[in-house]
Amino acid sequence: MRSLADFAKREAISAAQISAIGAFSEAVIGYFDWTAKGYIKIPVPEQVEVASLLGDIALGENGEPALHIHCVLSRRDGSARAGHLLQGLVRPTLEVILTESPAHLRKRHDPESGLALIDLAARP
Repeated sequence: MRSLADFAKREAISAAQISAIGAFSEAVIGYFDWTAKGYIKIPVPEQVEVASLLGDIALGENGEPALHIHCVLSRRDGSARAGHLLQGLVRPTLEVILTESPAHLRKRHDPESGLALIDLAARP
């Protein structure tokens, strides 16, 4: 996540879609607990295939690129773990496709959910 955020900042990416496939040697995914308004961390301490990784980049309220990524991780036995990607250690590779959007996307804090959500009315 840090590498993707650093790339987005360095390249001044303000709006994009992300997709990827590959593998992680370990990961941490999250499940959003609506009641607690926070993520329950789910460690995945094993080699997994990144069967699907989808997300977006938008500018956060601080003007920095904010990533929102979900993934499906396939375990050796074919079972899957899925959720919000919090951390992933790439091994051996992760093929990332980043497609910039023609419009700027901005995120604003939503008090009801506690999340930073894309605000379609926001202007750069």
